[in-house]
Amino acid sequence: MNPADLGLPVDVPSTALFTDQYELTMLQAALHSGTADRRSVFEVFTRRLPDGRRYGVVAGTGRVLDAVENFRFDDQVLGFLRDKEIVDARTLDWLSGYHFSGDIWGYPEGEVYFPGSPVLRVEGSFAECVLLETVLLSILNHDSAIAAAASRMASAAGGRPLIEMGARRTHELAAVAASRAAYIGGFTSTSDLAAGFRYDIPTVGTSAHAFTLLHDSETDAFRAQVESLGRGTTLLVDTYDVAEAVRAAVAVAGPELGAVRIDSGDLLLVAHRVRGQLDALGATGTRIVVTSDLDEYAIASLAAAPVDAYGVGTQLVTGSGHPTSSMVYKLVARAESGDPGAPLVPVAKKSLGGKLSVGGRKWAARRLDADGVAEAEVVGTGAVPAALADRQLLVELVKGGTVVTREPLDTVRDRHAAARANLPLSATQLSRGEAVIPTEYR
Repeated sequence: MNPADLGLPVDVPSTALFTDQYELTMLQAALHSGTADRRSVFEVFTRRLPDGRRYGVVAGTGRVLDAVENFRFDDQVLGFLRDKEIVDARTLDWLSGYHFSGDIWGYPEGEVYFPGSPVLRVEGSFAECVLLETVLLSILNHDSAIAAAASRMASAAGGRPLIEMGARRTHELAAVAASRAAYIGGFTSTSDLAAGFRYDIPTVGTSAHAFTLLHDSETDAFRAQVESLGRGTTLLVDTYDVAEAVRAAVAVAGPELGAVRIDSGDLLLVAHRVRGQLDALGATGTRIVVTSDLDEYAIASLAAAPVDAYGVGTQLVTGSGHPTSSMVYKLVARAESGDPGAPLVPVAKKSLGGKLSVGGRKWAARRLDADGVAEAEVVGTGAVPAALADRQLLVELVKGGTVVTREPLDTVRDRHAAARANLPLSATQLSRGEAVIPTEYR
């Protein structure tokens, strides 16, 4: 896999340095103590959902698999670690042959999750698993936060198309990942060409206010755009006077004008006025696109407005107030000894402040009510109850170091729509509340 497919500069040869130094110093100490080869089980989960959120969305799994495949310590990386004296020679020698050879299970990408859900389970030696902590959390925390915000916005939009246009509001590489996550959450297109190139997400875009200001008149700008891009283009009508701009737009493009975009003002009021004006001018098929710092609440407030599509930037790529999913990566089981056949024993952090974890290698299943609607997230260790055997959530992603599950992005997107539809209706409410279904431990 080319690093560019991860959204990385092509001169970055691996993902191995997308980590914290203590991962490597733990490895060094474990090699010294003889515990590095102990079979271990790590799990990714969150103790709670972001304040007010009713469900989470698993996103970034495809990028996780790419990152694991590219986690290599090549000569350039080893040289850096050697020059900075981060680890000793023995550890450098071990890292030079690193290749994850364990197993990874996880919730399928696009699935919803709840507090305690083991969204990813990584199994192998302590040494090879511990190194992956930071990069896995970096991807899952970011992408899942964006996908959750996108899902709420898609629910609020009620089937109207959503355009992701936040590239200018975040880091250039994060923008590509955000566009991918937004598409999973229900957005239909992106303005970011890198996202379109890497992930085959439909791209859209026409002009900004600068194009109108460039010309001697608004009519000249509209004429230039229509002559170049066709009558089906979208004309931006709020540079000067909206009513005058709509009149000029229809005069230039005729009733075949594709759409007008409104980017400022009282969007509810302006949308109604523009719809009435377009209809009066015979442009009954011309769509109205609104932008301007939208979030899920603003989108919901426009439900009764004659709006055909929304463009969302800042609030989407920042997770609409929750830029992380607060996922953690915890050791939950390890072998009694370094013997390959040694049994696993549960381990768990028990500290003050509520930062507890539940030990043991876990399974997860979603129990449905009599109507087939989700009623509980059931998480347990040991044998899976027969009644939940066909409702298990974790799927095998990596077996013996080889990726065994890859899916088209549209498959992931469809899975999320189906998973959200399977939740109680209150899941889509924007009012603050707890997780829409409880997590039960067995």
